[in-house]
This record gives sequence, C-alpha cells and structure tokens, in this order.
Amino acid sequence: MIRLSVLYPSSEGARFDHDYYRETHVPLAAATWQPAGVEIDKGVDGPYVAAVHLTFASSEAMTQALASDGTAAIQADVANYTDITPVLQISEIVT
Repeated sequence: MIRLSVLYPSSEGARFDHDYYRETHVPLAAATWQPAGVEIDKGVDGPYVAAVHLTFASSEAMTQALASDGTAAIQADVANYTDITPVLQISEIVT
C-alpha cells in the first residue's frame, strides 16, 4: 500500500477553512481519485494545521489517479479553503 499525505504547515496569518476542506475538497479528491482509504487530520498541536492521508493499492494506482483529468479541478479548488502551500509525502505502508 502507498500513502499520499498532503500536509498544511501552520504559519501566522494563514487561512484554512476546515469545514470546506472536510465537506467539499476532500470528497472531491476522493471521488476523483478513488483511493482505497482517506483520513483527515485537524491539527491540534504541532507544525501542521491539517493533513489528509490517501491510501492506494500501489504506486501505479496513485500515479494513475493523479494523472486523471479531474486533478486540475482538485488543484483549482485549493484556493477555496487555504492560502497555505502544502507539503507532500509519499510513503510505503509497512505495517
């Protein structure tokens, strides 16, 4: 399994609409990319205000999903909930 984590670093004055993210953006990404699983984190303490973790069966499945036509709409939607530049982490799930 492969995990794509999209992390949003905390910074002074940054804008992040958690409700929009949870109710609109992440469901759009999930419907478009069809990951095996999705988890959303709302930062409480630490360096990130929010994160989403999408799991895929393989690297190839993730690559295919990200190359889909709907990815442009997902990227365009980011401005609707944040002005933070996300950090991406791709990981192999080992346990």
